[in-house]
Amino acid sequence: MPRAGLAPAAVVAAGAALADEVGLDGLTMGLLAERVGVRTPSLYKHVDSLDGLRRSIGLQAKREMSDSLARACVGKSGADAVHAFAEAWRRWILAHPGRYAATVRAPSSDDEEDTRVSEESLQILFDVLAGFGLRGDHAIDAARMLRSAMHGFASLESSGGFGYPRDIDRSYRFLIDTLITGLQPHPSDPETPA
Repeated sequence: MPRAGLAPAAVVAAGAALADEVGLDGLTMGLLAERVGVRTPSLYKHVDSLDGLRRSIGLQAKREMSDSLARACVGKSGADAVHAFAEAWRRWILAHPGRYAATVRAPSSDDEEDTRVSEESLQILFDVLAGFGLRGDHAIDAARMLRSAMHGFASLESSGGFGYPRDIDRSYRFLIDTLITGLQPHPSDPETPA
């Protein structure tokens, strides 16, 4: 019988917090069992496997991150929306590195729930990009560019990869400003709306 008060949602929440502390790759069922005060076999009454736990953490994290990004972008458009999105993204990643790691991989094509949650999350970015007139394939290219740059910066920052005595916030703003310049419509681009 499952421990009183311990439910799948509580196990996932504890797993997410633990992943932030030890990294997603460092998360084990043994560590989680110790954290929630049960023996390891008892966890399987609440989650089916370590992979299932990681998937659940990813779903929860995508929802949490989406909420944070959406709140940051409300009422903003154009460059202001990109800056708000980028700052919220970076803050969330730095505060939740283990959860973030669970969000990076694209969902498998047969996982309808993860596909839906991922698409809802990405829609916020596509809405931000729509302020630049970016649609269709051009919007996908721009979303990949932004995600790659923000991911790379935050990954380097969280692992101590910036050693020069230059303000990191200033460098991040420079990165985002440079990316915004690249988002401006180019008349010679055949995908640029008329």
